[in-house]
Amino acid sequence: MSAETAGSPVGDNPSLSPVGDISFDGNSLQMSLMTDSPVHSSSSDDFAAFLDAELDSKSSDSSPNEEGAKNEFDSDSSDSSLNEEAENDSDSKSKRIKGSRVETLENVEDPKESTSNITHRIKRSRVEAWENIEDPKGSMSNGSLEQNLVASSSKETCLHPGSFGDMCILCGQKLNLETGVTFGYIHKGLRLGNDEIMRLRKTDMKNLLRHKKLYLVLDLDHTLLNSTQLMHMTSEEEYLKSQIDSLQDVSNGSLFMLDFMHMMTKLRPFVRTFLKEASQMFEMYIYTMGDRAYALEMAKLLDPRREYFNARVISRDDGTQRNQKGLDIVLGQESAVLILDDTETAWSKHKDNLILMERYHFFASSCHQFGFNCKSLSELKSDESDSDGALASVLKVLRKIHHMFFDELVDNLDGRDVREVLKTVRKDVLKGCKIVFSRVFPTQFQADNHHLWKTAEQLGATCFRELDPSVTHVVSQEAGTEKSRWALKNNKFLVHPRWIEAANYLWQRQPEENFRVNQPKN
Repeated sequence: MSAETAGSPVGDNPSLSPVGDISFDGNSLQMSLMTDSPVHSSSSDDFAAFLDAELDSKSSDSSPNEEGAKNEFDSDSSDSSLNEEAENDSDSKSKRIKGSRVETLENVEDPKESTSNITHRIKRSRVEAWENIEDPKGSMSNGSLEQNLVASSSKETCLHPGSFGDMCILCGQKLNLETGVTFGYIHKGLRLGNDEIMRLRKTDMKNLLRHKKLYLVLDLDHTLLNSTQLMHMTSEEEYLKSQIDSLQDVSNGSLFMLDFMHMMTKLRPFVRTFLKEASQMFEMYIYTMGDRAYALEMAKLLDPRREYFNARVISRDDGTQRNQKGLDIVLGQESAVLILDDTETAWSKHKDNLILMERYHFFASSCHQFGFNCKSLSELKSDESDSDGALASVLKVLRKIHHMFFDELVDNLDGRDVREVLKTVRKDVLKGCKIVFSRVFPTQFQADNHHLWKTAEQLGATCFRELDPSVTHVVSQEAGTEKSRWALKNNKFLVHPRWIEAANYLWQRQPEENFRVNQPKN
């Protein structure tokens, strides 16, 4: 059983409690909580000052260190916090308010601190921020300033866009009814209402598009890496224990022994280059069905400098549906999200966003988990190719999709949908191929409902039930069927069903000669 799908590979270890493991820095989600609404403007610095400062920096300029994050916050927050038409008039006042926010964030260092203490300090910070604004008739218009003051002082006008614990993040009022979605991976106890989620997604979408970026959600096990519990290693894998890399500097390693988790992890070849290149085109999330402690440890191996994911690490503990993954807890519009995962069934509501990955079976336990009675890569003392492996192949696809989305489409940028681009790119893979299947499906099975038929059509092929001269490929496991013999007689391609599967994983038509069907023995 893999570490990710195991019941709790590390969840029973009290020393790995996930609570408080993710602390805020200026790049956690690069959004402002309460900046666009004229009522909930950036001047309303109740509890929102804490989260607003945290979520208000540029998406594209993430930095692994806290000092860099604060510098980015100071220089970039005006882009997302102030209305562009009033930017020049409100610059000086905005800087003073933002400065107060930074001080507020610096003062809130402990995510475990009680909500009441944090709220008290942030409310005090808000008062100090307004005291620093000496001239209420300054660079902001009177109407805007008065509106902000009313919003910050009157609980009656607050729509309670979210809560921290049981308190509204804007006005501090205690809330009895839980609504919206929990975002515990950002901070324990944070819950946002549906309207606020929509607003945040719209705001961040504009920011990302301005920097020519989309969202990429990445699965862990069998996609970026493979893990096994030490007790499940075979005798043929014992040699690996003498080849492990140091945990003191993981940036150049790929095989790690995590003794405190009783686990060994192997990073997929090309993964570091993949993450570096993909980060230039996407804001990336980790999303795993493993528990939170496992997810955080794997994030440390993949991103030791916190350059790529920061706090965007989602585990099964954060999901809203059991045994399912969903984009409802990803702060990105679905029309701009791509997903890389080896398990299609995990994304039943988001298949149009999914790029299905070929599973990485490095360890023997991984092969056994999926019913393969064969030697694993580790037992064969082999591995995937860096240059031609699954991650290298999918990176080419991501580049193509990104280029088409930003540089080839002619419609308005805000109206573009990456799911449509994904369908277009996919349909080019087997474009022009006309396929007939022979004894691939059970006799009574509705052929066009079979996953191979659907996959071939998604890849751009046209599927037929009967032969005709236009057919280019016969797909079969046997060379002795009537249709198979017709293909050989008429110089058509006769290929094994794996030909379609390989094209689907590699996003490229594969050489037919590599998938020949065995001839019947005389």
